[in-house]
Amino acid sequence: MTSSVSSVILTESVKCVKYLTSIDRYLFTAFQENGNETYRTKLSQISPSLLFLSSRLSSTTTKTTSFITNSNSSNNIKIIPSFLLIMSLSLSTGGATRAASASNQRSQQPIVTGTSVLAIKYAGGVMMTADTLCSYGSMAKYKDARRMQSINAKTLVGGGGEYSDFQAVTELLKRNALEDKCTADSLYDEDENVECAREIWNYLRSVMYNRRNKMNPLWNDLIVAGFSAKGDPFLGYVDKIGTTYEDSFIATGFGSYLAIPILREKYREDLTEGEARALLEDCMRVLFYRDCRALNKIQLAKVTKEDGVLISDPYEIETNWNSASFVEPKGQLDGDGGW
Repeated sequence: MTSSVSSVILTESVKCVKYLTSIDRYLFTAFQENGNETYRTKLSQISPSLLFLSSRLSSTTTKTTSFITNSNSSNNIKIIPSFLLIMSLSLSTGGATRAASASNQRSQQPIVTGTSVLAIKYAGGVMMTADTLCSYGSMAKYKDARRMQSINAKTLVGGGGEYSDFQAVTELLKRNALEDKCTADSLYDEDENVECAREIWNYLRSVMYNRRNKMNPLWNDLIVAGFSAKGDPFLGYVDKIGTTYEDSFIATGFGSYLAIPILREKYREDLTEGEARALLEDCMRVLFYRDCRALNKIQLAKVTKEDGVLISDPYEIETNWNSASFVEPKGQLDGDGGW
């Protein structure tokens, strides 16, 4: 009687442990291949099976405990500790998967960020500007960060938001550009092999929307400047959830509040290159005054048909702190002008 009960309990235990081990391996593989979101989806799909096995293990454990209570066989007692150990490991949230997820977590919020990027169409092409500051929270951490990148001879991309995500986006675009060049029919007709600014803008919309649907967005507001396939100046905007639009002038970050009114007032379609540069510098000067995440060290970039993409070295714009609002005491208090 004792040996038959022991064999039945052992058989049930082995079956349940095999099922749970295979489920744990299945979840671990799903996490390794596709990340945490797929793991959660797979876990929800097999949750009925887990509940069934859990109840079956509970029943088996009760029978085993009752059997051991009524038996003095030392050999049978050895079954329980190892069995319960495997059961606890398998029924924990993912088992080995749980440990793996802790070491593979991805950033779900911006950490090191850049602020405004401004761009404007003018008579000869498109011009863009951005400062070189990246902030770690409220600390001005990196003061020489380049937030505008040339993708090819026709396209310039600038970005605000998480700087590491911007680096990932530009590396992706440059890999695509290199692949297009290497797989082209001819290596000499470069203008025919590169994507135009509009094509890259549409591609970025799909990339940003795809990451947004995975609940792991690229935390950037991007501006794409250049020329379309027809040779017309192009200026487009893409945000972290895939929203896009085109315009004659665009500003991201704090610039969408402070610079857009200035651009609306002073913009003309026939602006010369010098006028476009002066207008953008005026906007960046206002942002330096009013945005605590901005810097007076900026870069200018332009895209023209003749010269392609040109990005300047960083330089400092002139500022003036002698206006009455900065000098006169506030709140009827004598002092250094603090609030």
